[in-house]
Amino acid sequence: MSDDTHSILARAGLDRDETEAVVAAALAGAEDGELYLEYAQSEGLVFDNGRLSGASYDTRQGFGLRAVSGEAVGYAHSGEITLNSIRRAGEAVAAVKGPRSGVLAAPPAGTNRVLYTDENPLGSPSFAEKVSLLETIDAYARAKDPRVKQVSASLAGSWQIVEILRPDGTFRRDIRPLVRVNVSLVVGDGDRQEQGSYGMGGREGFGQFVTTERWQHAVDEALRQALVNLDAVPAPAGTFDVVLGPGWPGVMLHEAVGHGLEGDFNRRGESAFSGLMGQQVAAKGVTVVDDGQIAGRRGSLSFDDEGTPTQATTLIEDGILVGYMQDRQNARLMGMQPTGNGRRQSYAHVPMPRMTNTIMRGGAHDPAEIIASVKDGLYMVSFGGGQVDITSGKFVFGSTEAYRIENGKIGAPVKGAMLIGNGPEAMRRVSMVGNDMALDLGIGTCGKSGQGVPVGVGQPTLRIDQITVGGTAT
Repeated sequence: MSDDTHSILARAGLDRDETEAVVAAALAGAEDGELYLEYAQSEGLVFDNGRLSGASYDTRQGFGLRAVSGEAVGYAHSGEITLNSIRRAGEAVAAVKGPRSGVLAAPPAGTNRVLYTDENPLGSPSFAEKVSLLETIDAYARAKDPRVKQVSASLAGSWQIVEILRPDGTFRRDIRPLVRVNVSLVVGDGDRQEQGSYGMGGREGFGQFVTTERWQHAVDEALRQALVNLDAVPAPAGTFDVVLGPGWPGVMLHEAVGHGLEGDFNRRGESAFSGLMGQQVAAKGVTVVDDGQIAGRRGSLSFDDEGTPTQATTLIEDGILVGYMQDRQNARLMGMQPTGNGRRQSYAHVPMPRMTNTIMRGGAHDPAEIIASVKDGLYMVSFGGGQVDITSGKFVFGSTEAYRIENGKIGAPVKGAMLIGNGPEAMRRVSMVGNDMALDLGIGTCGKSGQGVPVGVGQPTLRIDQITVGGTAT
């Protein structure tokens, strides 16, 4: 494969050396900055109640030019990739270059890591084959149980080429595939109806990812969850010992703790964790990392959207706050090193510190031992939506699958359970950490300041003591 096979510059008919000279002139006097080029394709298909109800295809390309001076950022973008457009963008961002300007920050280190294939998932299987697969998923789900009333299945894929050119000549290119499969079912018994869902995804091609075994498992799990909820009783309200299951429940860690450990919030003093570096912010045994270099994972990147290689950044170690997630600007302003967490939604967005795959490391306890230790509590297996206030750390999360725990045994399923608390306080209430750390199945999308990026989460089974649960039982 030649170097220009996927070159955005070559697609636009631009010479790299000539473009570099224009970028260098545009950013002369800035402390940092880059030309970010993007070409992306995306496709989505939704099969709802026996028919294809939606199909979309999109192609976008463009560039963003950024100049950084101290806390000021100048950013201009365009869908037209020409030297004249880049020059005009340079005129727009020049206003941020002030008295502090003049010394360009050192470029990010290079990397030869390959974390995912460069296969385009939109190319194979064909559109017709994807529709046929969705029809098969629908038929399989309906044949599994007569109580299945509604079936929705979807496939989504994207293929993104990113090129980053700095005024010092540093050049990076990354090709990023992404796929996702979702199945949602509604089951009914008499007047009662309940829903179950299952999703999976990663940085792979559809052919390797959507195997028969995998999509059948997705249907089976969605149906199992729906039938569990069909038998669920209203959740109790009060203060309980709560056990969180492994994998996807790490979304609470992502929201309630992860955002609070992003560099920009801490530099501005807006996080509940601000000023606590080196202090105990979680129970002993709690270690949290953000790891963007796990092969094939939804949140992984060879390098971030500033060109910095991703890494495994330890944030909390044995309960002690030891690190933040940093982009280049906030790291420089805080006297720290960038961690490969500078991310952006597209060429039309400025980068900022964002999570990749945020994980709590496993501990010493067997999951069965953790369940057995709880006399009266709840076991939460999966979560839906939630809300978090970064400054206070307060959160609310709704469970989509949960059970009572009575005398150390898992009891009846419950519905309507809401976990309510404060992120740092909840981390200090962790009393047991399981040895079964698992990653989520690849469905996470994180929102921040109007931008959405794919992310991953993970955790082992956890016991959190005496946390508030909002319920529906009367």
